[in-house]
This record gives sequence, C-alpha cells and structure tokens, in this order.
Amino acid sequence: MKVSESVLFDAPGPKARRNVLIVNIIGVILALALVYYLYAVMNEAGQLAPEKWVVFGKGSIWENYLLPGLLNTLKAAAVAIVTSMLFGFIFGIGRLSTNKVINWISSIVVEFFRAVPVLLMMIFLWIILARSGLVPPADSPFVAVVVGLTLYNGSVVAELIRSGVFGLPKGQREAGTAIGLTRGQSLRSIEIPQALIAMLPALIGQFVVILKDSALGYIINYNELLFNAKLIGTGNSNVLQAIVVAAVIFILINFALSKLAEVVSRRLSSRGISAAEPEDPAVPVMVADVNTKLPGGSTT
Repeated sequence: MKVSESVLFDAPGPKARRNVLIVNIIGVILALALVYYLYAVMNEAGQLAPEKWVVFGKGSIWENYLLPGLLNTLKAAAVAIVTSMLFGFIFGIGRLSTNKVINWISSIVVEFFRAVPVLLMMIFLWIILARSGLVPPADSPFVAVVVGLTLYNGSVVAELIRSGVFGLPKGQREAGTAIGLTRGQSLRSIEIPQALIAMLPALIGQFVVILKDSALGYIINYNELLFNAKLIGTGNSNVLQAIVVAAVIFILINFALSKLAEVVSRRLSSRGISAAEPEDPAVPVMVADVNTKLPGGSTT
C-alpha cells in the first residue's frame, strides 16, 4: 500500500506543507467570518430572539405537531423501505433473467423510474388518486408518497442487486452449476444472498435517501415532520426556527443511519478478512511422505 501511494502521489515537502497550512488557515478564517456575518444579519433581523425559540420547549408543540409529524415521516419511510426492497428484488432478478422478454421489460421499468424525479411521481400519483377515488382523499397523500418512493428507490435497489451479482466471483456461479443447480436456483440460493450481504451498507445508505425524500410529501399536503413544522412557524411567526428544528431532527436520524451503515460495513469487512485468512496459521497440515509404501509394495 505504501509503495503504491509513493508511486501515485509525491510526498509533500516543507514548502508544500507550509502552503497547505496557510490555505487551511485562510479557509477557517473565511468560514468563521461567514458564520459571524450570518449571526449578525439574523440578530439584526430579530431571528435569534429567545421568544422565537422558546415555543419549541412547550410539550404541546411536540405532542400535537412535531412528534405526530415525525411518526408520519417514519411510517412512510418504513413502508417505502419494505416495498422498495420487494420491488427491487423482483425487478433485480428480472434484469438478471436469461429470458429476453423478462429482462427487457424489467430493464425498461427500472431505467424509466430511475429517470423520473421523485417529486414529479408524487404529484402525479396524488392527482390521479384524488380524482379517481381509488383511495380515500385523506389517505391519498400518504399513498402517493409511499408509491413514489417505492418506484424510484426500488429501481435503485434493483440496480444494486444486479451490479452486486455481477460483482461476485465467477466461481460462485460455476460452483452452483457443478452441483447441478440451474441458473435460477444458483441466483436464488447462492448469488443473490451473497450480493445482498455485500450491498448491505449501500442499502442502508439508500434507506437514508428514502427517509430524506419523504419530506417531499410536504408539497402534496402529507402531514409529515416538515409540513407540521411549517404549521408551527406560520402560527407563531417563526418559520425559520421551525425549519431549523425539523432539520436538526432529520440530521440526527440520518446520522444514526449513516453510523449504522459504517458499523455494518466495518463488520462485513472484518468478516471477509477473517474468512480469507485462516483463524490459526499454526494448524499442522498432514503431508504424505513420498517414500511411503503402498499395500502393493510400490512407493508413492
């Protein structure tokens, strides 16, 4: 590793390190100046006044607005995660199928929904559901959010599954064929389970995307966290403060999911290293003597 680094990158000398230090110091000074400028502007506009923030210390605000909004956000994200996994699993296998018709249809579906913006799908579904009467009007925003998230993120999961299977060593498929498994049996029993395990950190990262994109339901009047925070801000004339509080909640949840992805990735990496290396290198190996006589009197 050190040899490759020395080949790809020259070690910085004293002058280069001094220049990097100077640039870093200038960057920190500019960042602090920007923070102070924003503080001064907000303070002059009265946005930092305590009365604009103290409302979020009331239990009624959390009980009636923030917690119900957070619950709706988590509910939509949880349902979308499950349905996205199902959608991705089905069409991921379809893209791996040797049947040209199934492969062609699955590819079109995946590529189409990956290309359409999530918000556009939500708005379109919301309008269709509201006008068709397929679901109660009160439930149409929730259904539109979940279906929109499912179609987009399910397509991404399908592509992750396809790329994960293609990234496996060819020996996995050959081993399945050697023991008499068909192509489909090898996919279901050997390749896809391994691909899912290897892609688990990426899947958790996609769950973060689903949680963040659930906030787009605000546009179609879904009572999620951002929508309820906007109601608080409108009623108390502190929209900026309400959005900041909602953003902090989103950041904390997404940070926890990101840390979970790091832990999973680290454990999978350590497991892969332990699997590749013997647990006890000192285990003796039986080696036959070349002069050992066989029953017939001949030697090996």
